[in-house]
Amino acid sequence: MSRPLPLLLALAVASGGLRPPLAGADRPDVVVADFEGDRYPDGWKTTGTAFGDGPARGTLPGQMAVTGYLGKGLVNSFRGGDPSTGTLTSPEFKLERKYVNLLVGGGKHPGKTCVDLLVGGKVVRTATGPNDRPGGSERLDWVTWDVAEFEGQPAVIRVVDGETGGWGHVNVDHITLSDTKKEAGPVRRTFTVDQPYLHLPVKNKAPMRRVKLVVGGRTVREFDIELATDGQPDWVAFAEVGPFKGKELTVETVLPAGSKALDALALAADVPDAANLYRERHRPLFHFTSRRGWLNDPNGLVYHNGEWHLFYQHNPFGVEWGNMHWGHAVSKDLVRWQELGEALYPKGMDDMAFSGSAVVDQGNTSGWGTKEKPPLVLAYTSTGRGECMAYSTDDGRSWTEYEKNPVVEHQGRDPKLVWYEKGKHWVMAVYDEHDKKQWIAFYTSPDLKAWTFASRIDGFFECPDLFERQVGLEAGGGTKWVLYGADGKYLLGDFDGKTFTPDSEEKKQLWYGNFYAAQTFDNGPPDKYGRPRRVQIGWTRGAKFRGMPFGQQMAVPVELGVGKSDGKSFLPAGSWLVARPVHEVNNLHDGKPVVEITAEGDELTNPLTGPVTLGDDLDTFDLTLLFFSLRGDDGFALDLRGTKLVYDPAKRTLACNGVVAPCLVPGDSGPPTLRVLVDRGSVEVFFNNGITAMSVAAIPDEKNRKVELTPAGKGLVIARARVYRMKSGWGK
Repeated sequence: MSRPLPLLLALAVASGGLRPPLAGADRPDVVVADFEGDRYPDGWKTTGTAFGDGPARGTLPGQMAVTGYLGKGLVNSFRGGDPSTGTLTSPEFKLERKYVNLLVGGGKHPGKTCVDLLVGGKVVRTATGPNDRPGGSERLDWVTWDVAEFEGQPAVIRVVDGETGGWGHVNVDHITLSDTKKEAGPVRRTFTVDQPYLHLPVKNKAPMRRVKLVVGGRTVREFDIELATDGQPDWVAFAEVGPFKGKELTVETVLPAGSKALDALALAADVPDAANLYRERHRPLFHFTSRRGWLNDPNGLVYHNGEWHLFYQHNPFGVEWGNMHWGHAVSKDLVRWQELGEALYPKGMDDMAFSGSAVVDQGNTSGWGTKEKPPLVLAYTSTGRGECMAYSTDDGRSWTEYEKNPVVEHQGRDPKLVWYEKGKHWVMAVYDEHDKKQWIAFYTSPDLKAWTFASRIDGFFECPDLFERQVGLEAGGGTKWVLYGADGKYLLGDFDGKTFTPDSEEKKQLWYGNFYAAQTFDNGPPDKYGRPRRVQIGWTRGAKFRGMPFGQQMAVPVELGVGKSDGKSFLPAGSWLVARPVHEVNNLHDGKPVVEITAEGDELTNPLTGPVTLGDDLDTFDLTLLFFSLRGDDGFALDLRGTKLVYDPAKRTLACNGVVAPCLVPGDSGPPTLRVLVDRGSVEVFFNNGITAMSVAAIPDEKNRKVELTPAGKGLVIARARVYRMKSGWGK
């Protein structure tokens, strides 16, 4: 009688009368807490102030956008900002499954911003958010704890916020018991490289994934990317894999279980969406943007063999800051650029290629080239080592790192190289953090390899520039050295190759607004006065472009000069930097002016009585105004496709999009001038022939294509006005 029972059981199951015990994968998830209510679930207790009395409804005041949570609510300890602290503790529950899955985000401070699992009063599992430095993301991602060894035992969840500094908060949502893991795990895919580009789909604000490209068992590229794991990507990034042609390349990353993201990777003969490149809806027409990804500081600006070389801080794999490479583009005329790809790659995620400069080693002092073919040399900050050198003997198309890097080790970054002709030696001006102050330090070298500390000057932060410039247009006015910082403030003075001696204690300011981390081109060709051109490009920090596969832009290239005042006109006595758009910008004027106003004779006595339309149906444009009268209580407002530029005569200021710049009217020295360049992400203003310059991040109103001038006061007279439509500098 021992055998019939299983047979009967089997028949009963087949007929639906009895069911076998649920296999692990068939047991439904058990929700511990989903935080969808107005209050925390029954039995959950708080201490301190960080967690409030109920779940947050997403992002809290002063917090970056929180994403990745499910439903409407989540635990968010940012109440009161990072300084607030406290705990949130669950009632006891039974561990009825193999795993605990939960969404976690916020700060990466083990033991201080964390969520703990306690069994028997002891912490047996813990998790933190991913962020331990400035930047980062408020996105939550899945964490899975294997709790099979504790199955059936009572447990408690405790969320902790004990950190008051940066990223001093934690986000938690949707705690469930399950027999299935949700945390991402390692995956890989191997290609035989037969095309130059590897396409990678990106979903903005998706969880950041660390990707490694491995060839021959060695990691040749490593980067973070918001890899699209499901649905339609927002855009497609690319990695340059041509150097590995014919080899096996393995892509390694960590993805959620069942993700098909690696299936969407593809080798290709061209960059993504090549046919539409530089023709995107919001692409600036005459400001440099990278074809893909984020950019910030201009680096390594140098003129060589008929080409202007623009290097720049670049994240090829995201539209936000990260993965710092050196992108590279060249131009024959400063307004039409050809991208050449990455010049410098990070050595690893803890060793990025930060900002620096470039020179032509005309005398081949380094020995890296020849006197007939001198090398191009880059100086850059390796975040893991110090100040480093790389050189090129093929006009910047490929780069070799100096085998004895770093050449300078200190607390600082952003080396600027200068050849000091009188002393026949090189100078490195570099941002330096010494004795709890911010300095520019000066080092000297005979050969770009061995460097000796010379001196420091305090009061500057980041991205120094150092150059000599003739005063005025005519020879005989002498020269001044300019020491320039990232914020657009500068000192004029003398430099003896080792020490900078300023003319004044107080710094002067040329640029206002979103202009940052500017650099000038080394080795510029002569201008029409026979002086070497000193062309400057800055980063328009904060310029954003809706839905585009790129982020940020460079400002328009400008020519720098040093003017001098005797104090009898509108400027105090002394010397001043001036900035004017390079003349090559005019080559992008699209035909004749769409508006041209010229007043003569009696017309110059007729002040404006109301608004004047200076252009209609405009996209991007170049506007120049010459005022015959702009004194006393005469002011004006320019409506630039929805962005207002206002001159306040009482305060003597120009204001645009929250940026305010002082501007002195010329008085008896001549009528004031105003030039405004408007592109799809910026407004740039040059007042009084560039004595005051503004760079403003601004997106034009798509429904407003008009430019209108409205006078304020009773004496405003326009002597001349011209408006040109601008055409694209891309693809020419």
